[in-house]
Amino acid sequence: MSLTAKIRTRDGWAVSHAVVTLIDMSGTQVLRTEADEEGVVQDALPLAPGPYTAIVTAVGYDPSAVTAFVTASGRADIGAVTLTRQGGTELPPPGPWTIDPVHSSVTAVAQHLGFASIRGRFDEFAGRIEIAPDDVARSRVEAVITASSIDTGNRMRDDHLRSGDFLDAGNHPQIIYRSSGLTASGTDRWTVHGELTLNGVARPVDLSLAYLGTGPDSYGAVRAAFHATAELRRDDFAIKYNQVLQAGIAAVGTTLKVELDIQAVQGESLPAA
Repeated sequence: MSLTAKIRTRDGWAVSHAVVTLIDMSGTQVLRTEADEEGVVQDALPLAPGPYTAIVTAVGYDPSAVTAFVTASGRADIGAVTLTRQGGTELPPPGPWTIDPVHSSVTAVAQHLGFASIRGRFDEFAGRIEIAPDDVARSRVEAVITASSIDTGNRMRDDHLRSGDFLDAGNHPQIIYRSSGLTASGTDRWTVHGELTLNGVARPVDLSLAYLGTGPDSYGAVRAAFHATAELRRDDFAIKYNQVLQAGIAAVGTTLKVELDIQAVQGESLPAA
């Protein structure tokens, strides 16, 4: 082969069907070839020895230019070329990803007595992420949380949170989040726009999302990790219960800080245990 290369993302994933254009020192295009599904370029067109500029492009990625030296044998190995998503942002490879609740957490923190905090978690939830192949801003996420699975470590308090004063889990058993789009806010950071349905009330809620990277697990699956945060006002979801202490301090604060630590497995479903 006269020209070989591997086109990869920053995380080492193949950029399938990237295009490599080879230009000689006079500015003349001498070769244009396409990577295969594994991001590998192998072209047999004979090349004259000397230096060239290889321009690598792919839909959704910033172009990259590297120098290629063709040896006397007529061969040039560019090696691995790293492409970054447009705007310098990163996400996992395109396609479906399934949230793994065993290795994920959904927690909420509320202020207590005006100076302390109460932290609770939801033990039952599921969700799916779809990374769009071309326009990553059109990627989507949907998650469903079982309202009655709230756990703050205190049974009496948890029963109160499940009641009509708060989550009203009997009438509204599911808390649902559906995204409507993404906006890049920095390298590896995104704002997820979406709608949260809580206590039977739907309101727009944005998540501040950090993409933490991908890698294989011990079972041969591929995982992606994310951390997301949001702040909710209880009044927005018709959760108006409160107890005011003698000093005029609310027993429970009016806002909730939500933290999501998510691991997702590549594919339509989780692998069998």
